[in-house]
Amino acid sequence: MNALTARDFDQALEPFALFREWFAEAKSKELNDPEAMAVATVDEEDLPDVRMVLLKEWDDRGFVFYSNGESAKGRQLSHNMKAAAAFHWKSLRRQVRLRGPVELVGDEASDAYFASRARDSRIGAWASRQSRPLESRFALEKAVAQYALKFGIGEIPRPPFWIGYRIVPVAIEFWADRPFRLHDRLRFFRAGVQDQWMKERLYP
Repeated sequence: MNALTARDFDQALEPFALFREWFAEAKSKELNDPEAMAVATVDEEDLPDVRMVLLKEWDDRGFVFYSNGESAKGRQLSHNMKAAAAFHWKSLRRQVRLRGPVELVGDEASDAYFASRARDSRIGAWASRQSRPLESRFALEKAVAQYALKFGIGEIPRPPFWIGYRIVPVAIEFWADRPFRLHDRLRFFRAGVQDQWMKERLYP
């Protein structure tokens, strides 16, 4: 069922159990990238910016993605360590939105995830000056070739600028499609990351 049932509302004391159930269903039924999420940040001029990233891990502490810290999103987060994210699972006609402060993932976890990536992706992380002007495609391919030669067949360490971010939510909203646009919306919220969750239904 797409709808939020009375059980979903009455028994859910916090949002992570419901997200776990929905995410598991999305991974089994969503055709493309169920872990894709839009992440919004704000720049130094207070203009919002949004892009798609991949959720790499999550638990009750928050939702983790990795990026080049010198990219546009990395620079914006260094200015304002807050973000919002949204999942849209079109095949299930469901959406989850969340927002809150952002914290850096520890070096050990970042190293472990970077090591799990495909070798070419690790080389690409070194070669790409993400979000900055690129003079030509050849310049990128040349940089990739240079780093491939540098590392040879040896280990490829994590670049110091390649880091993980964890969005620690203070609000999570679940949206489910219903007929006649009378959709279900269930919002969990808390004053701070150490506070207890509260919940409420919202008008469509």
